[in-house]
Amino acid sequence: MVNIKDIAQKAGVSISTVSYALNGNTRVSEKTRSRILAIANELNYIPNAAGRNLKKKETEVIGAFINDYTAPIFGQILRGMQETLNANNYELVVCSGKKSHRFIPERMFDGAVILDVSFPSEKIMEYASRGHKMIVLDRELEHPNIHPVLLDNQKGAKLAIEYLIKKGHHKLYIVKGPEDNYDNRKRLQSVRQAISHHFHVDYTEISGNFSKESGRRAAQQIIREYREPVAVFCFNDEMAIGMYHDLLKTDLRIGEHIHIIGFDNIELSQYIQPTLTTIGYSRQHWGKVAAEQLLNMINDQPVKENLINVRLIEGNSVGEGSLDSF
Repeated sequence: MVNIKDIAQKAGVSISTVSYALNGNTRVSEKTRSRILAIANELNYIPNAAGRNLKKKETEVIGAFINDYTAPIFGQILRGMQETLNANNYELVVCSGKKSHRFIPERMFDGAVILDVSFPSEKIMEYASRGHKMIVLDRELEHPNIHPVLLDNQKGAKLAIEYLIKKGHHKLYIVKGPEDNYDNRKRLQSVRQAISHHFHVDYTEISGNFSKESGRRAAQQIIREYREPVAVFCFNDEMAIGMYHDLLKTDLRIGEHIHIIGFDNIELSQYIQPTLTTIGYSRQHWGKVAAEQLLNMINDQPVKENLINVRLIEGNSVGEGSLDSF
């Protein structure tokens, strides 16, 4: 690869003169600068961005770390981030995989937003201790260089349970996410607390992993155990849609025999039939707030405590329960 030393040798000037010319420094004349740029172009010189960034101590680039490019919730979050960053002359680069984690200590980014549940918290804390600014969306970590912007999972789970009970349902299934997942833990904590106030509720937890396949497995268990109408709170819409897949092959009707509520309000949930009742929130706003708070950290401005608000969106997947069974 051609470097500035090669350009300097061909131009017959010092390395510092080449550096000044490439960076538009007024210490070199326009004539010299033009000649050096022509030689650089002739040699197909490509600037070393990492080296330049170390000198400038800024890149005007933010990294977003995700673990799954196919996950429906990431698109709108990233769009909200991108719009906010672009309005402030920053660019967004989306990364995935363990090897991309090194971009933070290599200072390829001025800051990072962590959406990747597989990104170890120990590494995040280590990078923060080195001075790197980060926003986390899926965990709570205490460090001056880390700020969480979190979904109000507990409110969402409480809304779901109270809605089902208000509708008259007393036989409930809960389809959980991965045990080590932050959102799952918060939703489960809220569900258990809400149900503890209703002694008449018959309540069963089913393990899942936020995938459609785990929703299908949950549906098979519920079909085997079915004796009377039941309500199901799936901790995300993907699992709820997986349940639809298997339930629609039976005589059990969604919204009459099996009443389902999800979480996330992904686009597909409003196109399936019956439309899915779910807990929704603005993912674009979530991304916008995350980007704003990261820019505040980078610019040494105050950051605020944020919980992204959620609301219940009624569909046709939940009907009335039987109060006579209490």
